[in-house]
Amino acid sequence: MPEPTRIKSACHCVNLRRAANAVTQHYDRTLAPAGLTLNQYSLLNNLQRAGELSVTGLARRVGLDRTTLTRNLRPLARRGLVEDRAAPGGRDRIYGVTPGGDQALAVASPLWQKAQDAVEERLSRASLAALEESLWLLEAI
Repeated sequence: MPEPTRIKSACHCVNLRRAANAVTQHYDRTLAPAGLTLNQYSLLNNLQRAGELSVTGLARRVGLDRTTLTRNLRPLARRGLVEDRAAPGGRDRIYGVTPGGDQALAVASPLWQKAQDAVEERLSRASLAALEESLWLLEAI
């Protein structure tokens, strides 16, 4: 049976989700040799830049709810790429990147740049700027 022809949806949300899924898969494929997904790379990168962040602070920074963020941090912690640095008895977990996480980022960063460059090659600078502005506006809907 032949593959159905992909068509544009009348629903803006469906079209955004399709594009987001395709771009995420592109980044995930490119980052695979480093053993990271785009979500994992983003969390590690944000934590490395910040030094240390509470779950609440990191959730705000990356736009995730605390439950989703905690679920996404678990595999990074199991692999020893991040660690909980909270004081005993503290109410909120405080995470930081370990030396292993720094190494993983060093391997993954050029791969991320390769994925980023491919997206930039697909769209013009003007298109990317307009897209980023539109997405920023949509986040506040």
